This record gives sequence, structure tokens and C-alpha cells, in this order.
Amino acid sequence: MSLLNRIEKNQGGEKAKENKDSTTGEAGAKGGLGALQSRRVVPPSATTQRDKLSDIKNRVQNRLLAEIDPSMDVSRVSEVRSTIQELFEQVLSEENIILTRPEKHRLFEQIAADILGFGPLQPLLEDEEITEVMVNGAKNIYVERKGRLHRVPITFESDEHVTRIIDRIVAPMGRRIDESQPYVDARLPDGSRVNAVIPPLSLVGPVLTIRKFFKNPLTVEQLIQLGTLTDEAVAFLEACVKSRLNIVISGGTGSGKTTLLNILSAFIPSDERILTIENAAELQLRQEHVVTLESRPPNIEGKGEVTIRDLVVNALRMRPDRIIVGEIRDGAALDMLQAMNTGHDGSMTTAHSNAPRDTLARVETMALMAGIDLPQRAIREQIASAIDLIVHQERMRDGSRRVVNITEVTGMEGDIITMTDIFMFEQVGYEQGKVVGRLRPTGLRPKFMDKLEASGIHLPPSIFGIGRKR
Repeated sequence: MSLLNRIEKNQGGEKAKENKDSTTGEAGAKGGLGALQSRRVVPPSATTQRDKLSDIKNRVQNRLLAEIDPSMDVSRVSEVRSTIQELFEQVLSEENIILTRPEKHRLFEQIAADILGFGPLQPLLEDEEITEVMVNGAKNIYVERKGRLHRVPITFESDEHVTRIIDRIVAPMGRRIDESQPYVDARLPDGSRVNAVIPPLSLVGPVLTIRKFFKNPLTVEQLIQLGTLTDEAVAFLEACVKSRLNIVISGGTGSGKTTLLNILSAFIPSDERILTIENAAELQLRQEHVVTLESRPPNIEGKGEVTIRDLVVNALRMRPDRIIVGEIRDGAALDMLQAMNTGHDGSMTTAHSNAPRDTLARVETMALMAGIDLPQRAIREQIASAIDLIVHQERMRDGSRRVVNITEVTGMEGDIITMTDIFMFEQVGYEQGKVVGRLRPTGLRPKFMDKLEASGIHLPPSIFGIGRKR
């Protein structure tokens, strides 16, 4: 058959199809209601159904947000949920929206999560296996499970939807996020740490990072089971805390510094007055006499800022027995050193670093950021005198968190701060995707043993690996 004949044949077939469609349309028009009903039994595609539910959700939610009393106390969840349920049913009725029972239930739960909770993130925050949630724009959400990152099949409707959830998180704390302040640190009611960045700083849309806290904080026994610490190391650290040694917990991002600080703070005697100072209050101390202070960013006029450094200076006037700073990252390091050197023994803080030696270098650099013209040796003498112990933690390649060094700061030799490792992590292999190793004593006793004994604590030599086989 020639090309021309094939074209003519195809055109003839298309005309016949058009005539058939036209006839069907006329018949459908003549068929009236019966024909319409027969067409409705054809199920829509999954995409069309999702779009329909999304459109209904937006309409209903906008009506609800417009009609709900803004002064309503959202902390009274059951009351507010009941009010939302009534308004929800009313809106569906007025809009003449017909849904199946499962669709109605799902739609209501999504809307309630947006108004009362954190929208699509709510189930992720309730999943106890998830330790971190990362939102990279509206359509890309990742979670961390057992130290590994996974993408989840959950999305927001739009970037505006993400921004609305961020506003819900930061507003109760009196903080804001907008073009003039496009990033913010905050926390959830349970203490989980939140960081948000929006355009123009972020080029992928609003970015939200939530580091979850355990509803039931980890215990020392659980850390031992996980391999983060050993019995000997725990006994040694408990003695150090009770003997009022100054401790810095160091490590990389997500290595578990704050969790370890929480656990070590549990060893502080209950009859002491403790002051905690943080950017966003995360520490969960169990003692009764705890005063929690939180820094404050500047207001929209650029005034009213209260920094960690301001709080450390003010804390010295509040008669603390111990000062715990969630993290030092700037000139507050100098004030923290001063506090440790002026009678506030037993203070603790965390710092980002790659190793114990790097921790001292970072503290020195941060002290210089205070803007006070001090000679390098004077700062190093302050560090050597103030800090007794560095506990360094790492997130290993298998996702586990391990304490890899417990190091004593022993003093100065010339211009160099001297250090001694009391415990070190010894890796013996990597099997089935797991790091195999153990935190072992080095066989050396710390020089501050006299401080422990003066507190009535006598540790057996075996804790330091003396007199027993490795």
C-alpha cells in the first residue's frame, strides 16, 4: 500500500471515530439522567482522585482557618479537636461535598494535624524509630533511622504549606522567620531541636531540620547496651561529676553530645542549684533545683537580643553551684572559662570538634572571638586551669554513637597544653555493616585522683585497666 493510501485510510478511520463519538454524545444527551449515572460508575484515576481530595482539603481548611476563633487555646487539644470536627461537618454540608467514610476520616485527620499538629510531619514525629526529620522543600522529606538516611513518600502541598508549619513551631516561642530573619533555631514542646531556613537563603524552598528527643530519655544502662560507654567508663565519669570536675563534651554534628550531657548531669547531687543556659532549651535535667535560661534573638527592630554570653555573665550573680551551657560557639567560651575558674566547679558544656586536641584549639579560638586583647599564653593557661576532662564522642560509619576518648587536661609545658588519654576506643573490625570495638582504659591514672578521693570516692585500679588483662 502506498504512503498516500495509508494516510487516506487513517484519515477515514479518524472521521469514523469522530462520527461514532458524536453519535455517542447525542445518545448520551438523549439518555438524560440514566446516561449520566452510567458514566459516573467509571472510577476516576488515582491522580484525579488525589487532586480532588487535595482541592477539597484546601477549600475546607481555608474555611476552617477563617472561622476558628484565633484566641482559642490550642493546648486544650480535645476541646479544639471537637470544635474542628463540628466546623468540618458543617463546611462539608454547606459545600455539598460527598465523601466516603474513609476519605472523610483521612481528610479530617490531615486538617486536624495541620491546625493542631505539624501537618504531614506528625506521623514521623510520633515514630519512635526516627531520630531526625529533614525537609528539603515541599516534595523532598528524609528521615534518619538507626543512623541511616531514608527518603519517605510524604510531601507537603506547597512551599507555603511548609512555611505555615514552620510558623506554627516558632510562634509559641516568640520567634519569627521572614525575609528579614530567614533562619531560626527553635524547639518543639517535647524539647526536640528545630532549625529552619527559608528563601532567599535556601534555593530549594523552605528547609526544616528536626532532631528528635526521646520521649523517655536514654538511661546509662541503655548507653552501655548500645556500646556508647562501658561500665568502667560510666563509673569513672560518675565519680568525676560528683567530685565537681569541669567537663567539656565534644564531637561532630549529631554525635550525641546533648544526650550524653543529659546523662552525665543526672549524676549531679540533688541538693545543688543548677543553672542551664541554651539557645533553645533542650536539656532534660531530673533534679528539682534547676533554673533554665534561654537566649533571645533581636526583635524586628534589631533590639532586645540576649546572647549566651550575656546569660553566662548574669548567671554568676544567681548563686549557682553549677553552670551547664548547652553549647559554646562564640565569645561565651571566655566567660565559661572564667566561671569555671572562679568557684563554679563542676560546670559542663559541649563544643563541636573532631578530636580532644581540636577541642582545646576551638575553645581557644572562641575565647579570642570575645574581642578582648589577651595574649595567647594567658588564654591557654585559663583553658588548662579551667577544663579537667574532655569526653569526645563520634558518630561511626555504621550510624552508631560511641565515646572514643576520655581525656584529662593535665596542665602546661611551655606554651603547649598537655593531655592524657584515660580511655580510648579500640576498633578491631567492621563486620556485617557494624563497627566492632570497645572503649578501653589506657592503664594510666588521672592526676586528679586526689580530687576524687577528697570527695570520698575511691575507684579500684581495675577501672583504669591496672592489674587485669586487656
